[in-house]
Formats: sequence, C-alpha cells, structure tokens
Amino acid sequence: MDNSTDRITITCNGQPRQVAAGSTVATLIRDLALEPQQVAAELDGRVLNPEELAVTELSAGARLELIRFVGGG
Repeated sequence: MDNSTDRITITCNGQPRQVAAGSTVATLIRDLALEPQQVAAELDGRVLNPEELAVTELSAGARLELIRFVGGG
C-alpha cells in the first residue's frame, strides 16, 4: 500500500513537517502536545480564532505559525 498520498507537507514555524492528509490545526496542536488554550495560530498569514482550530484543515504547502503563551511570575 502506498502511504505517500496519506501525508502532506506543510511548514510549521519555519520547518517542513509531514502531517496526515485531512489534519486540522487542532490535530497538529494536539500531536505537538500543546494546550490549545495556550496557543495562537496563524495560517497562511491569517490569525485563526480559537473556535476555528478544530475545523480548519491543513493543505499541502500551508504555512502555519504557532505561538505558545507562557505564563509565570
């Protein structure tokens, strides 16, 4: 079975990354072990609202920037 069509390449924070075709931004955030409530996402130059993360599908060649909020005192 040829799995090459099951994966796509995106750029995440400047680095190429293979993800499953059909993955959403939320799926990738979860795969990276990040907390969605602590992440801001920009996809192809557009900032995503938190409610968009689970419904925004990644496409081949997409450019995603994830910014993690870190608190402390």
